[in-house]
Formats: sequence, structure tokens, C-alpha cells
Amino acid sequence: MKAFTLGAAIALAFSTAAYAQAPTWTVPSESQRCPSKWGAADERGSANHQKPAAVLNAAKLIKTGEVIELAHVLGPSMAFFGTRRFDMHTKRTFMNQFSNMRGSNEEIIITELGQVGTQFDGFAHQTHLNSWYNCQKVDENADRSGFKKFGIHNVGTLFTRGVLIDVAGFKGVDILGDNYEITVEDLEGALKKQNLTLQPGDAVIIHTGWGKLYGKDNPRYVKSCPGIGVPAALWLAAKDPMLLGADNWPVEVAPNPDKQLSLPVHQIALVVNGIHLLENLKLDELAQKGVGEFAFVMQPLKIQGGSGSTVSPIAVR
Repeated sequence: MKAFTLGAAIALAFSTAAYAQAPTWTVPSESQRCPSKWGAADERGSANHQKPAAVLNAAKLIKTGEVIELAHVLGPSMAFFGTRRFDMHTKRTFMNQFSNMRGSNEEIIITELGQVGTQFDGFAHQTHLNSWYNCQKVDENADRSGFKKFGIHNVGTLFTRGVLIDVAGFKGVDILGDNYEITVEDLEGALKKQNLTLQPGDAVIIHTGWGKLYGKDNPRYVKSCPGIGVPAALWLAAKDPMLLGADNWPVEVAPNPDKQLSLPVHQIALVVNGIHLLENLKLDELAQKGVGEFAFVMQPLKIQGGSGSTVSPIAVR
């Protein structure tokens, strides 16, 4: 018992020392963040921007008809975070014995479809304690067959104006540093250089150059990454986008410079503001061609009650 007491005391001392200084950001109280500006019963969050006007506005940006794919290929060379996996097993099902000798092939895929590859985060993906976006409670809305609220199958097609903020280009580098925190000044500077302004309902995509490592140096890719920090995320959230995306695995800088915080931008976007996140984008072609605005098109898989979806978004200009 004495050893346990001593150990507990040491652990408490270390814990107290680690948290002696207040964190640089805390999740707003439920009374501050709820109900959502879209209403107390809302489940769509930023997807409420998806109206005919958004499609018509985006369609005006299509001048040449060029389609640029923004997704990485799903396969064994993907960068995986944690225990996520993607295993495909081919099935040579049969050779039909009729006169035309029709053969058939299929496959079995074992994977976490919501959170591998180029992936789209729904509101069920992240919480503050037991609370989702709009202060819905996880334990009241989860069962073995999926989440009863915020299922990714409800998102539908997103067709809106896309904006690429080329921060790597603005800083004059191919790849930002391994844990570089993108600031508000970086975003404003890049937008000014590209002669662009953000509009409510935009798909805001950030180019860090980190995607150059995807499939080539996966251990480094998932160990850390450059991305937006808390101030930049709050600035972007105030612009009222439909989604925030980047060519890294969490959109935000990781690890966060404040060692007391774990991926706070996920909570700022998904939990507090109801803004979707789009991760592991392939942005080299967009950046190389200097494409700053475009029609953004994406449809998540209709996974009943899912927390997210692997996706294949495109930019059309």
C-alpha cells in the first residue's frame, strides 16, 4: 500500500507540474457553443451551405473543363495513422461454362473505410468528453451498428467554390517544416499573393507540401506535420467555410506547440463550429499549375451511421 501511495504521489506531482500553466486554448462551455447557429436540432453544420446558389457560383469557375484529382490511391502504400489498415484480397470467383466463357473477378477489402486514405471527417468523429457538435451526447446516440446522429451517409454531395491557399508557395519552399505552425499572417499573405478572398461556404484547402511524403516516407509523414494552429483555425472558422482541408493527415499542426493540447483544431472545427475536415489531400498538381480557385466536387460514401468516409474529391476549372 505504501508503494502505491508513493507512486500515486509521484504521478500527481508530475501531473501538477505538467499542467501548472493554463493551456493556450480550451473548449468553450456548452452554454457558449450551443445551440449551433443552424439551430438546436441541426446535424448538417457547415453542409447547410450546400444550396443551389453554391453550385451555380462554383460552376462559374469552370472555364476549360479540366479535372484535377485530389485523392491518393487506396492501396498498401498509403500512410496509416495508428492501427488503421487497408487489406485487399482478390477473388477469382468462377469461369462461366456457357459458350461465351464469361469469367468473373471480385475482391474482399478489410479496412476502416471512414478513416483511411484521403478522408472526410464527420461530426461523429470527434468529441469534447461525451459531447458532439451541437452538444448532442455520444452515449445516447451510439450503438453497435453505427451512430444514430451525424452519420456520414447524411452529408450528400458537396459542390462549391474551392480555394487553394498555397502556404508552401507563399513561404518559397516545396515543403513546410516538420512541425511548422501556419499562422493567420501566413494565410493572409498567401491569399493576398494569390489575389484571392474567402467567401462563406468555400471549401478551403491548404497546401503545405507535406503530401510529397505520402507513400514515399510514411513514418515521417505520420510522425508530425506542418499545419494550421489554433489562432489560424479560429480565423478560418470565422470565415464560415463548408470545409477545411490540407495535404497532411490532421489538417492542423502536429504535435501542437502547446504540449497540453491534443489536436485542438479537430475540436474547433468539428465540435465547436460544425465545420467538416478533409485530410490527406493530393495537392501537388493544383499548386504546380497555380490553380487558386475552382469548382470543388465531392461525395462521401453513404456509410450508415459512419463517423467519416474515404473520398475522391476533384477540382474542375
